[in-house]
Amino acid sequence: MDLNGFNGAGLLQPALWAVAVGALVILVRVSNVFRYIPNNQVGIVEKLWAMKGSVGGGFIALNGEAGYEPEVLRGGLHLLFPFMYRIHKSDLVTVGQGKIAYVFARDGAPLGASQVLGANDSEDNSDFQDARRFLLGGGQKGPQRKILREGTYAINTTQFAVITDDRVYGHALSGQEQTVLEGMQLTIAERWGFTPVVLAADHDLVGIVTVHDGPSLPPGEIIAPEIGTELCEAETFHNNFQEPEKFLRGGGYRGRQLQVIVEGTWYINRLFATVEAVPKTVIPVGNVGVVIFYTGPQTDDVSGEQYRHGELVVNGSRGVWKDPLLPGKYAFNTYAGKIEIIPTVNFILKWVRGEVGAMKLDENLSEISLITKDAFEPTLPLSVVMHIDYKKAPMIIQRFGDVKKLVEQTLDPMVSAFFKNIAQKMTLIELLQNRAAIQQESASEMKEKFASYSLDLQEVLIGTPRAPAGDHTIEDILIQLRSRQVAREQIETYKEQERAAVQERALNEAKATAAAQTALTQSLIQIKVNENEGAAALARAQKDAETRKVTAAAVGEQSRLEGQGEADRVLAVGAANAQATKLSVDAYGGPEFRLAEQNFAKFADALTRINQPLVPQFLMSGAQGQEGGNAGLIPTAMLSSMFGRMMPDALEKLKDEAPRTGHRVNGQ
Repeated sequence: MDLNGFNGAGLLQPALWAVAVGALVILVRVSNVFRYIPNNQVGIVEKLWAMKGSVGGGFIALNGEAGYEPEVLRGGLHLLFPFMYRIHKSDLVTVGQGKIAYVFARDGAPLGASQVLGANDSEDNSDFQDARRFLLGGGQKGPQRKILREGTYAINTTQFAVITDDRVYGHALSGQEQTVLEGMQLTIAERWGFTPVVLAADHDLVGIVTVHDGPSLPPGEIIAPEIGTELCEAETFHNNFQEPEKFLRGGGYRGRQLQVIVEGTWYINRLFATVEAVPKTVIPVGNVGVVIFYTGPQTDDVSGEQYRHGELVVNGSRGVWKDPLLPGKYAFNTYAGKIEIIPTVNFILKWVRGEVGAMKLDENLSEISLITKDAFEPTLPLSVVMHIDYKKAPMIIQRFGDVKKLVEQTLDPMVSAFFKNIAQKMTLIELLQNRAAIQQESASEMKEKFASYSLDLQEVLIGTPRAPAGDHTIEDILIQLRSRQVAREQIETYKEQERAAVQERALNEAKATAAAQTALTQSLIQIKVNENEGAAALARAQKDAETRKVTAAAVGEQSRLEGQGEADRVLAVGAANAQATKLSVDAYGGPEFRLAEQNFAKFADALTRINQPLVPQFLMSGAQGQEGGNAGLIPTAMLSSMFGRMMPDALEKLKDEAPRTGHRVNGQ
């Protein structure tokens, strides 16, 4: 027995079995008879050959042709016909929480001429997990209108490429397809399309929607009208563009939409519609909003026959709405119209450079340049308080466009011209002193002018005229006026001080009176006592006087009788003396001679007492022949001053008597 041969045959047999088993395994693996699909994946079936041949049209083999099968193999072990199928494993499509995924159909009916996205208008062509049903139901190739929300989907990624924010799910994609899908991913990301539209309540935003699919707008329209906004109309209610098919079924147009979306979370296909968030329109208290609407139906003018500056329309129509929006917050489509905010409270327009109001209506206004009657050129700062009736606000917008144009193009030149006319009639001092009158006059006259522009003028406030830079003439005049006023005030101060002094004196007197009140009271009492005593004394004196009067009357009568007798006696004696004197005077030749005799007697007596010669012993004369004349003047002058002139016959008589008495008369 050959042991070596036996051992070689024994070792060969297991090796052959091993080779056979390996070959069988390889054969089974190559033949794809058994395929295991993990539960987190799907198997995409590719049919390698078939009696019907290859797919005649399209991409997916729907009728048993060779090609990719529409159905996928789910997780588990699958028994297949050998050498007929190739199985490609693909991950399940997973869309994260709060995310959106987009579907791109690689096979299906072609898109329409104006169509942007594939239609998903029925249950047959809207189920992306059933490729056969999708294709048989008329599903279209290209990006789809329907989106995928959160979840995991067993999708045939050969038929449908799914674009998420982090990857593109797709099988057997060519380089060109991969580029296209990555471009779509970038576009969606730029539109924030992988997340829903979230409008937070605290941001006060409104979403303005632009639809990129559907029929175009009619000629002349720029905003698509609202459709599908009624919840009761289930066939067309698209729930704020979240259901594109219902939107289009209701007659929605492509383009910017009049309808807006407000606070909330909205799952909108950003390839179908984009959303622009803009702030809500807020009309503050004390203002109204006049709406200028760019869309809507054409309606009749409701402004009335008296208003000829344009047309006003009912709210919702194209044009200027006749009823303004009252204070509040509005989700207004700023592309469909414009809201002009009009203040209805009193507001101030300042003709002062550098001072601007809250609404900036007067930012281009400056002081008014004037020329006075006396050729001064001051500038006048001015403020005007005005009010707009909210019912007339649409008329202002229709007539001027906005309030700022009204201020700059109408009110500014009108007010400037008015005050220029006033200044030309006054001097600078009159302009300064008559400010109140000018203010009252301007308010009265300009009120009517403002009313013609649908404005209510409340007040005109005039400032102090100012001189141009470097010009001090106005300041000099003001200094003079201030000096005058100071002088007037000083006069008034002095008057007040005088009155104060008088009052002080009265006060001091009152204080002194109060201090001496006791003494004053005692003195008043004493005065009263004295008055009483005086009255008593007066009564006694009157009695005494009456007594004396009676006594005096008796004594007087007696004295009268005695005096009458004495008078008769004296009269008789005087008459006798007078008669004797008269006879004596007559004996001398008259009273003049008697008086001269007495005077000479007194003169002679005086000469004897003074012991001086009547004629000086020495005579000094300034010229010859005058000694005798000057010597004779002294006695003559003395005699003339002492005795006066005498009658010629008396002088003659004295001359005759002179030799006897030893005296000379007139130098003799």
